[in-house]
Amino acid sequence: MTTRKKKRFIAGATCPKCHAQDTMMLFLENNVEKVECVACSYQMVQPQEQIVKAGRKSEQVIGVFKPE
Repeated sequence: MTTRKKKRFIAGATCPKCHAQDTMMLFLENNVEKVECVACSYQMVQPQEQIVKAGRKSEQVIGVFKPE
């Protein structure tokens, strides 16, 4: 089951597929940011590298291994 909450439209945004303006909405689905065009249903998902960067902030380094 997927849950969608608080859909927000992005003012001035243009869909990369159909080029319609002011049709892009931002929402969270299963803790992943998604953007969808309400005109043509084109979807974009938050890039994986941004998700990884967000997770790295809370990690701690215990030691550094330097083979010689």
